[in-house]
Amino acid sequence: MSLDVLAFGAHADDAELACGGTLIKLASRGYKTGVIALTQGETGTRGSAEIRAREFAAAAGWMGLDVHKMLDIPDGRVEVTWENKLKVITEIRSYRPRLVLAPYWVDRHPDHENASQLVRAAAFLAGLKKIETGQEPFRPVRVVFCQGRFDFSPSFVVDISEVHDRKMKAIAAYESQFHRPGEPSAELNPGSGETLIGRPEFLGHIVARDRRFGAQIGVDFGEPFLVREALQVDDPVAFLGPEYRWTIP
Repeated sequence: MSLDVLAFGAHADDAELACGGTLIKLASRGYKTGVIALTQGETGTRGSAEIRAREFAAAAGWMGLDVHKMLDIPDGRVEVTWENKLKVITEIRSYRPRLVLAPYWVDRHPDHENASQLVRAAAFLAGLKKIETGQEPFRPVRVVFCQGRFDFSPSFVVDISEVHDRKMKAIAAYESQFHRPGEPSAELNPGSGETLIGRPEFLGHIVARDRRFGAQIGVDFGEPFLVREALQVDDPVAFLGPEYRWTIP
């Protein structure tokens, strides 16, 4: 299957938090979309690999994904190695996405930072015919970076207002990872323990962030994206005119 957009995250739930609304919106418009988690989340404080796999599948249903897959890179050890590059190259050549979405390269979690470097490198190398994987070479048109813990000045913001409720439902599928009223069950949270995303206020912060970027383009909710290269625009009137909104600085 050829995809229009393939998002990579270090862990299940990374893509939902960073670009879930955009993936849902694109799927609703007929684009083929997918998410690949580089790890199975086996070293996470909350949940287990088995629980997270079930939650990943449930979230994929909410998002309308055509592809959702977990790789076997060790959780906590996402490293920019040749072995891992070949794993990502193989996925890119298999699904031949026009756009690859990757985590922003600045993050508090080393797996996220390394995932950014790993995916960016693999997206380029996938186009080199002398790298043998038993597949035809293929290079995505562009790698686009999604915001995580730290802000960046976005290249563009996608209006996700019409699908924001579904984004939050996809995120809520990860019951083991987020705070729930009362004591979590032993099955959903073996070992318990405090995490950043497990705090009661975390999901409220995601909503506030989506509102903040939506306000920048004059809508209710938005998701920011960053590209490293200059974007070619042949017709700035057609590109900027129809959707341009005056917003308060």
